[in-house]
Formats: sequence, C-alpha cells, structure tokens
Amino acid sequence: MSASRTPEGILRRLEWTVIRRLDGLLHGDYRTLFRGYGLDLADLREYQYHDDVRHIDWNVTARLQTPYVREFNEEREVAAWFLLDLSPSVDFGSEQVKKRAVSTEFVAVLTRLLTRHGNRVGAMFYGGEVDTVIPTRSGRRHVLHILHGMLNRPEVRQSAATNLNDLLRPAYDIIRRRSLVFIVSDFISRPGWAETLAHLARRHEVIAVRLYDPLEMELPDLGLLIIQDSETGEQIFVDTHDKGFRKRFAELAVKREEELRTAFRRAGVDALELATDDDLADAIMRFADLRKRRSQLAAGGGIPQHMGAA
Repeated sequence: MSASRTPEGILRRLEWTVIRRLDGLLHGDYRTLFRGYGLDLADLREYQYHDDVRHIDWNVTARLQTPYVREFNEEREVAAWFLLDLSPSVDFGSEQVKKRAVSTEFVAVLTRLLTRHGNRVGAMFYGGEVDTVIPTRSGRRHVLHILHGMLNRPEVRQSAATNLNDLLRPAYDIIRRRSLVFIVSDFISRPGWAETLAHLARRHEVIAVRLYDPLEMELPDLGLLIIQDSETGEQIFVDTHDKGFRKRFAELAVKREEELRTAFRRAGVDALELATDDDLADAIMRFADLRKRRSQLAAGGGIPQHMGAA
C-alpha cells in the first residue's frame, strides 16, 4: 500500500484539503451539522414567541390547555457512531473513484472534526453481518484505528444480498446512550429496513449518508454489455444502445430514489448524499446549510413541504 493510501496518508491529505476548508467555511460552528444530541431535560415552561416549536411538550400542553416547551441542558461532549456498510456493492465506481473511497474519506473527515473538539467516536462494520465493533473513544490515534479497519478488510468477491436490518438492529442494542449516528451506505438492500431505521431514530439523532455513483442513475449508450451484481455475482447481458432499455433503467432509478426519500422522511432522518464525482467539502457544506435553514424555519413556525432530504 502506497503512503498516500495508508490511514495516516489519507488523514493528513484530508486535513490539508478538506478539513481546513470546512474550518474556514463553518467558522468553528461545526455544530450546525448536528442538532438534538446530548440533551438532558432541565425544565418545562410556557411557550413564548420565537421558541422552537419542536420543543413543545404536547402531552403537557394537552393536559394544561396551554403550550409548554421543554428546556434542555446540553452536554459538551458528543458520542458519535458510524454504522458502515462495507458490503461488495460499495466497491462500485464508474470512474476513478469508488463508493468505498468516498465512504472512507467521509469517515476520516467527520471523525477528525468530532474528535478535535473532544468528542468520542465509534464504528460498526457490516459486510453481510456486523463483524467489527469499535467502541467510542477520542483522539487522532483512534481515528487512524477506524480508518485502518476500513482499509484493511479482506476483499469479498461474492456474498448474499445486503440486508441493512442486520446492521441497524444490532446498533439499537449496542448503542444504549443517546448518540449521533451516521449510517454510511449506498442503501442497496433487501426491503424491510425502513421501520428499523425509524425505530433507531426515535432513540438517537440519525443521519443517513447515502453513497451513489452517477452510472446508477442513468446508463449511457455503450452498446452490448455484461452487467454483474457485485454481491451475488449474477450476470445479465444488456443492450445499452436500446433507448427503451435505458428509459426503463432510468425510471426504475427514479422510483428507487423516491422510495429512499420517503423512507428517510417517514423515519425523521436527514440524508447527506455523496456521489463519487462530488466534492466532499461542498457536499458537507450544502448539508449543513440545509439543516441550518430548516432549523430556522422550524423555529419560525413550520417547514415547507418541498424541503426534503439533502
């Protein structure tokens, strides 16, 4: 492995190229990325103009017939978990960059941002099942430990189809205390995980980090191709010159997009979408801006229906 592909080499490069940019753009307010974590209920009081409507306690409001809001004490330290889908499908990439590389860089940037402020991070690795759990700790050495685990996993040529339930259910049992949870996956999975996601989001602040490649959205005209499922190894022969086939492929991709966004919205989970051809710092800033605007709108009394996942 070349020095640039070692955990130390990757982290050092990202500290210079991405993390420094984010420091300048966020102006130290990295918490605009994360809301609703580390909060302990301190008191209840009557609602006042400009209070955040998300803090209204509806049970007390209904009982007393007067709007009441919850006040919280915010903990200084955050426990963040990264649930990492490292199944074979994340090894796909139509150009020079694969989804796995995007996942690795995202984890490197976010874990370093968090640990620099004294917060603790942990990780769970999934590759057909949860096979590695790294408890939450802080410090640069711990970030390198997580990256080493991601980079040195044995390559899996073939496996059963991904089932995200096998990642989300253990997380609910393992992560007991309210935490910030990043689910980093392409969300190419057997169905049935959306309810488990919603269950997890009721205990933790959950952010779905969705990895994708532009070729998964729309096929170019490349003539006759053999397409192989990266997990099951199943192969099919397709004619991408056929406009009807490309149209059906695009329609199925749109349908899947709608289903994903519906699942995230129903679970109350924001989604950060990372493409293999995207700029990581720009994508994180777009996500931070969206969450900040949404929080401001919520405090003003409502969120427009068109503001969906990032």
